[in-house]
Amino acid sequence: MLKKIGLYPGCVIPTEQYGYEMSIRKIMPELGIEIIDVDNISCCGAPFKSINLVMQSYLSARNLAIFEMKGLDIFAPCPQCHLSLTETKQRLENSSELRERITSRLMEEEGLEYKGDVKIYHTLDLLHDLVGTQVLKEKVKRPLEWNIACHYGCHTIRYTGADRPDTAEHPSKMESIITALGGTTSDYSEKLNCCGGPLMTTHRDSALTKAGEKLKAVQDRGFDALAIVCPLGGRVLDSKQDRAAGMVGEKLNMPVFYLTQLIGIAMGKEPESLGLNLNKSPVNDLLR
Repeated sequence: MLKKIGLYPGCVIPTEQYGYEMSIRKIMPELGIEIIDVDNISCCGAPFKSINLVMQSYLSARNLAIFEMKGLDIFAPCPQCHLSLTETKQRLENSSELRERITSRLMEEEGLEYKGDVKIYHTLDLLHDLVGTQVLKEKVKRPLEWNIACHYGCHTIRYTGADRPDTAEHPSKMESIITALGGTTSDYSEKLNCCGGPLMTTHRDSALTKAGEKLKAVQDRGFDALAIVCPLGGRVLDSKQDRAAGMVGEKLNMPVFYLTQLIGIAMGKEPESLGLNLNKSPVNDLLR
């Protein structure tokens, strides 16, 4: 029996990182997860956090309430969205004043009710903790015989008090999943470094420089590919790899895959059904 989970795609995934969403929708039913689309959801509020904390809290809280009222847990594949939703849930639990302001005053205008019972999953804990690596291993038809570097991204693992999908200092769930798929992986010094993605809207050159440095580190260590679980990482490490190479004065040729795309490949899915034809990095070099 499939477990029903509501999809919260955020803003970046459905507007530019299509391969992430396509691969999620393709693999999840075979892993026992039924993805449910939910109407009337909005931005999680993360872009407003440094400007208006109440606005950010309200936007996240209304989304939580919408899923809660439909009896669905939330699957938020974007780490920034996941952080905003999780922070807000904690904030409302710890501040009766803020909870009163958000739930009793603002939500009443929309006819929404918030109780705080909804569970929030990211791709990483959904796959590793809920589905499990043994199930993933059993679904493999085409083992990944590649050496794959892992990039967790900042918001996937930080900050520790915000109930992140993996630990901040020594995350390992991606590695466990890749091993279950038949691939190999190892730690590298720059594994926890920022990719620069969040800086793209304000400091583009800095963002591309950080992305280029990250990709060069992975390439220099002889990895075959880089695995990611964040659409902001996809934006700079995959989509902007050529420009990142120019910023650091290097020739970069690193295939970048979403973890869900790698799972689909190992399951024997057609590359186009996983959105791999939309990846800008040289993934075809490995797929051939």
